[in-house]
This record gives sequence, C-alpha cells and structure tokens, in this order.
Amino acid sequence: MTQYSAEQTRHMANAIRALSMDAVQKANSGHPGLPMGAADVATVLFTQFLKFDAQDPHWPDRDRFILSAGHGSMLLYSLLHLTGYADMTLEQIKAFRQMGAKTAGHPEFGHANGIETTTGPLGQGIANAVGFAIAERHLNALFGDGLVNHKTYVLAGDGCLMEGISQEAISLAGHLKLRNLIVLWDDNGITIDGKVSMSDSTNQLARFAASGWTVSACDGHNPGEIAACLSAAQHADRPVLIACKTIIGYGAPTKAGTSGSHGSPLGPDEISGARKALGWSHEPFVIPDGLLDAWRKAGSRGAADRAAWAARLAASPKKEEFTRRASGKLPADFDAVIAAYKQELARNPPALATRNASQNALDVINAAVPETIGGSADLTGSNNTRSKELPPLDAHNYAGRYIHYGIREHGMAAAMNGMALHGGVIPYGGAFLVFTDYCRPSIRLSALMQTRVIYVMTHDSIGLGEDGPTHQPVEHLAALRVIPNLAVYRPCDAVETAECWQLALKDGCRPSVLALTRQKLKPARLAYSEENLCAKGAYEIAPSGGKAEVVIFASGSEVEIAIAAKALLDQAGKPARVVSVPSMENFERQDTAYKAKVLGSEKTRIAIEAGVRTGWDRFIGADGTFIGMTGFGASGPAEQLYAHFGITAAAVVKAAD
Repeated sequence: MTQYSAEQTRHMANAIRALSMDAVQKANSGHPGLPMGAADVATVLFTQFLKFDAQDPHWPDRDRFILSAGHGSMLLYSLLHLTGYADMTLEQIKAFRQMGAKTAGHPEFGHANGIETTTGPLGQGIANAVGFAIAERHLNALFGDGLVNHKTYVLAGDGCLMEGISQEAISLAGHLKLRNLIVLWDDNGITIDGKVSMSDSTNQLARFAASGWTVSACDGHNPGEIAACLSAAQHADRPVLIACKTIIGYGAPTKAGTSGSHGSPLGPDEISGARKALGWSHEPFVIPDGLLDAWRKAGSRGAADRAAWAARLAASPKKEEFTRRASGKLPADFDAVIAAYKQELARNPPALATRNASQNALDVINAAVPETIGGSADLTGSNNTRSKELPPLDAHNYAGRYIHYGIREHGMAAAMNGMALHGGVIPYGGAFLVFTDYCRPSIRLSALMQTRVIYVMTHDSIGLGEDGPTHQPVEHLAALRVIPNLAVYRPCDAVETAECWQLALKDGCRPSVLALTRQKLKPARLAYSEENLCAKGAYEIAPSGGKAEVVIFASGSEVEIAIAAKALLDQAGKPARVVSVPSMENFERQDTAYKAKVLGSEKTRIAIEAGVRTGWDRFIGADGTFIGMTGFGASGPAEQLYAHFGITAAAVVKAAD
C-alpha cells in the first residue's frame, strides 16, 4: 500500500477541490460543497486502498467506487481525470453539465469509464451497492479468491441515509453479512434546506450497528484517521460504515459549513478566497505537473495486480465459463433448450396460471443458464420464482441462487440493478404487479442504464380476486409501458410465457417486466412455432376463416376472452380475428408493413385488457371500443369481478353489434 504524508494528501485533495469549484463556476450550475468537503476522504481511498487500474476500467476484479450522493459528481469526475482515465479529459471537466459532455450533472452509467452506476435519486447508489456486493460474494464462492476478490466502496451523504430505500438496503446487507461492502458517510450535517438537525436526529452509527454493520468514525479531514478506519475495514466480517466528519465546501471562506456551498456556484470572490485559504495559487483548471504525476501514479498502481490476475485467469480451468459470464453472453445452447421446451408444451398444452407457467419455464431456464439469480420480496409461493432445487443465497452459502429479499420491494429492485451492473449474473425478482409502485424509481433507472434486470410481477389484474382494490393493479401496465426502454410482457399462456422469458434473457440492453396471472388460463398457442412470435410484440393468434369484419386485440388473461368472443361472433356470422399483444414495445419496433398487416382495416375494432385504456388507442383508434377498467377494482372471486366489470365474451359480442 502506497503511503502518503498528510501534506501530500492535502495537496492532492486540493486538486479535487480546485477542479470541482472551477468546473461548477464555469457551468454556473452544480454542487461544489460535497467535492470540496469529501476530497480528503476520496484522496485517501483512491491513493491507498481502492484496487483499480485507470488503463483498464473494465477489469472484472477491480474494486467498485459508487458515488451515492450523485449531486457531488465533480468529485468523481475530478478523480477520474486526475487518475488518468483516458476519456475523462480536461476538456470534459471544462464542459461540466454541458450538452454532449460525459460530465453530466449527475453521474450517468455508460457516459464515461469509471462511472459504475447512475446516481442522482438519493439512496439508489447505496442500494445498488448492496447488489454489487452480492454479485461479488456469489462469484467469489463459484470462482474463488484468485479470480473474484474485490470490494465495493460507497460515498453516501445525509440525503442517501434519510431516504427510506437506504434502510431496506442496509438491513439486507447486514443480514447477508456482506463484508466486502464499505460505506463512507460524508457526515457534513448539511442539506439543501440547512442543517440536518432541522429535519433529522437519527443516530446513524447506532442505526447501522443495529442492522448488523461494523461502524467507526473519523475526522474526514485527517488522512491518518481516514486511513486507519479504512485499514480496519479490510478485515471486517460484515459490512462497514465509516462516519467521516467533514465540512461541506471546505476552504470556502464564508460558505464552508453552510448550505450556501451545497448546490450553487461559489462565485468569483468566494473562489478567490478559497484559493487563498487552501494555498492554491494556480489558474482555473491548471494542475501542476508534479501533483498530476502523483495522481497518475495512484491511477496506475493497480496495474501489477491486474496483470497478476490476468495470468491467473489464463491458467484457470474455469477461464471459459468466467469469460462467458463476464461478457454477458448466454450459454450457446440456450435457444435450443427453449425450442425443445416449446415443443413439449405443444405436445401437451397445459391450462395454467401464467405465474405457474413462469415457474415451469424457470425450471428449464435455471438448469440451462447457471448465472441467473432469482428472488422474491417475501412472496415466493405467490410469485413462483423459485425453481426446483435452487438453493438459497445467504450468509452461509453465497453460491446459492435464490435470495429471500424480505418485504423490501424497492431495495430488491435497486439491488438487482447493482447485480446486473456488476456483471457475471442475471438477476430476476418477484413481487405483485401493484407493487411496481414501490419499485418504480429503480425500474426507471434499469431502463435508463439499459440493465438486464427481469421483474417478475404476478397477480396482474382484478383476476387476483379477493384481496381487493388495494392489490388489484389497474393503471400499472399503462404506467410501466410509458417508461422508455422498458419491455413490458403480458403473456397469455405457457408458450407465450416461455417466449417472453427467452426475450427478456436475450435482451442485454433493456430491463423487462413479466406481468403474470394468478388465475388459471386455457392454452391459446396449440401448435409449435420455431419463431418466437412474442418478439413481434403483437401477432394474429386466431385468424378469421374468411374476410374479418371484427378485429379483437388483447393481452394476457384477456386473450382467452377474446378467443371465446371470436367463436360467438363467427357463429353469429360476423367473422373475427384475434391479435395477441404480449408486448406493445416490441410491436412498435416492427417495420411499417408488418404493423399495418397486424392492425388491419376492420371497421369494428375492440381491445380487451383488465386495466385502463391508456395505450390501446394505438390499436383500435380513438373510436374503437375498449373493454376493461375505468376505475379501481373490488373484493370478490375473480370470475365474479370480471362479470361485474363487464370484461366478458358477451360484452365483446355486444360491442361488435
């Protein structure tokens, strides 16, 4: 471990402070306070403890650094530039918060190397970090210390710890004894409104300790104390919180320690005074060569470790499997496995709830794809997410593949984002569809970051029955479908369920929601199709014998109703065809000719879904008939609810008159 004197550390930290306050000032927008206050902590971490190599940002066994307090983004950008990440140039620093720059207002995953996750919504970073740590422990159990042995460090602020998701995250991490997770709390006592004491009096050390963490505290401007706490954390047997007492806006003559330095440029006079107080005489954006050399040396100190790791990988009998998982590629025979399963379903079409069909598909998938890690937010028996012989992942067995997340829907979703971002695993987790409201901020970030996370959301309509309107999702499908880059799948039977799982697993750049029924459904796909028809998003599942006068569009459980209505209409001399719409998003990706063919030109156009109308006018037009929900549900048996709300084959026939 490289040793730096307190004086050297102070000078190196001042480079962060200078770049941060100058970039914020030039942009006339941003948050200088956190980077200036946490600069000493970050300097000790990056120069003495963090295992990384700036020349190989994607080294799988690197330590991860997550800036949970994403508003302090200039701290991270400064560190990436100073340590020598090739794409974080001085020009990027100068272009902070400008159009097209990698230096966005909050760190955005994919914009620049070294940004491990998108942070901004407070609490997400620390919750993502739990997922990173889970993935590391799991892969360590499978591949050993020689290939996987790294830590996840988090810099979190008061806001991260106030957000409710933080409790879900830290209690799960403590329960799992994730000793590879270290949180550095920037304990500056300031939020936008002013002192934290105005709104909160939580003893955070006691809170984390009660959640099963090791806790310690230090002066966040004393390099020796910071290093001592970090050194002790290396040997902990559980996750670690280090409370680093800092002064926000450190060095600013009148705004240090106040909310005035939190979210606004300091101004020319304050910056001039800060330069004098810090002993920083250099012009804006100028880092003297000797200081920059010291930082670049810190950025390359992991090169030897990386080279040694590469040699171990090359000699490992597990190299091929490790490399495949790290690349995100599925096993070569995955499509063949799904094809064989679909052939089996065609031979014996089952009548199942799609949640049960999902579990059957998972029995096949989890045997064929060893990197999947499943779970549920305390609804395993309802979500049917645990397939045969899938052992639990817990503090006694990190090699397990099923996580009991407890009643922590939001924490589960955020942790799955972290697992996907870490790489080497494919996470999926279950809850009721109505509880996507609890998960929504994390689902949105899944879509924004293009992570392969699969949300298994069951009890997808009034069909869940007696639990009543609080648990019956009405607007949730529509609300999810408006999130960009999110695939929402609502399969109608076992075959469509298998196809939707196949699509979700193969889609490496988009999260997926599988909306699944509680109630049993008749099989609709009775013949084997080599093609994955759900990939089209919408397709004709029941064609008309002649020229159709009526077209019926439906998804999920309502496809059964549509097919029954078609039979009645055909008998009445009104030929009809049925289009299954498992994914509106996939349908919009098809070419114009295909979409026109599926939509057709029938004057009588009907859509059926046990939810609100939003989104269906794309298929039926503003003048088409929608059979579904216009308000909330009710408590009662499913079949009675469908009749009560008029979602029936008879209602379709009447609408076609």
